[in-house]
Amino acid sequence: MSRIKSLALLTLAVGVLSASLAFAQGSTETKPATETKPATTTATKSKSSSAHHSTKVDLNSASKEELAKLPGIGDAIADKIIAARPYKAKDELVSKSIVTKAEYKKFEAHVVAKQAPVASK
Repeated sequence: MSRIKSLALLTLAVGVLSASLAFAQGSTETKPATETKPATTTATKSKSSSAHHSTKVDLNSASKEELAKLPGIGDAIADKIIAARPYKAKDELVSKSIVTKAEYKKFEAHVVAKQAPVASK
């Protein structure tokens, strides 16, 4: 009986040691001095645009869903932005009291207020 207990304890100890070594290997992994980034294609950028917002969202033409994806903008603020269109400049969101300065700071880098082209006669 004591031989079975010893074998069980030894098996348990080996398991714990193996797990801790595996964990330690993952956490102490060193990164190369020069890290290369994978090449990005246009298709990759468009897929990740919601996460990185590589293309700016136009306040004058964006849908409610596009606006709501921006940091700090929910459905209610998106509705306010749409209701107060058109905008000559993106900072009009603050001057028209659509959002506070603190809210504006969260998404200002991700938006633009494009002007509609002037129709020539």
